[in-house]
Amino acid sequence: MEHMTEKLTVALVGAGYWGPNLARNFSTSPDWDLVAICDLDVPKAERLARTVGGDVAQFTFEEVLDMPGIDAIAIATPARTHHGIALAALKAGKHVLVEKPLADSTEHGREMVEEARLRGLTLMADHTYCYTPAVAKMRELIEDGALGDILFVDAVRINLGLIQPDVDVFWDLAPHDLSILDFILPGGLNATAVSAQGSDPLGAGRSCVGYLTLPIGEGALAHIHVNWLSPTKIRRMVIGGSRRTLVWDDLNPQQRLSVFDRGVDLGAQSTAGADRAASTVSYRLGDTWSPALAEREALGDMVAEFAASIREGRPSRTGGDAALRVLAVLEAARESLAASGQISAVATQHAGLEAASWAR
Repeated sequence: MEHMTEKLTVALVGAGYWGPNLARNFSTSPDWDLVAICDLDVPKAERLARTVGGDVAQFTFEEVLDMPGIDAIAIATPARTHHGIALAALKAGKHVLVEKPLADSTEHGREMVEEARLRGLTLMADHTYCYTPAVAKMRELIEDGALGDILFVDAVRINLGLIQPDVDVFWDLAPHDLSILDFILPGGLNATAVSAQGSDPLGAGRSCVGYLTLPIGEGALAHIHVNWLSPTKIRRMVIGGSRRTLVWDDLNPQQRLSVFDRGVDLGAQSTAGADRAASTVSYRLGDTWSPALAEREALGDMVAEFAASIREGRPSRTGGDAALRVLAVLEAARESLAASGQISAVATQHAGLEAASWAR
């Protein structure tokens, strides 16, 4: 896309853990001028403004809302604050980018989406992995039929991580894998039910280790393991198809994706009459290959997509409806946890959400 000569202006709210990453990418983007940084910790905001350099200055959020020259607000604050900050920004006529998760409940998320739609503004979730070359290639391979029908997804996202003060491990880590599934699967994340089990061995008052299981259509099942307590860091997803299996290892820059032409050959199975127990399983032993991938920072593409969606007046790749589908699964997981792991219905389809489109 050719960049317009006049940049869009953005203010960042939140100078903590994720804020500096957004500040760096906005400040170096050909699409954006980062003009203000807000944080309740004023010295922290001032330090980040000095680090970014240029004409970036520290302001209060209220001052930013009154600035007519600011096109957008980027929010990198705790999840419980997203709803109030985003609504205020939207009502002030600003486009809004929100760090994951979009909100702390589907009710709050839906209010934000409806406000943006009512005012003709862009509301976008920072589902960063959807902007990585590896995940884009995963989507392409599935779309082209290279894997065949999807049979299962196994995802592991574990590390010795920061114990969040306001959300459990599901709301902290699972949005990454759920947003990836929403982006790469035909029809998006269309789970109807969720089962979640979690444990709190630290006595932190919230799950620090969790397992999430959900159907993803046509008999396929996804399983997501998230953990704040593992001394070993793993970010891996295995997607099993009827033709091939795809393995994504985000921590292996030399070979992030591997495609295995090995597995059970479903078409070659035979049965003796109706006796399934007498069936013969045939295995397929083929090649393994790794697609070539570009190496670039996903956040750079993410802020470019935010600008493009504003200029073109279209939904972004990770817009409000995509974020609500992720929230609906997280909320169902919360209900399942409260019911000791019992299956909980996902309310996505009852919320009037648009289905995910492959024509993006």
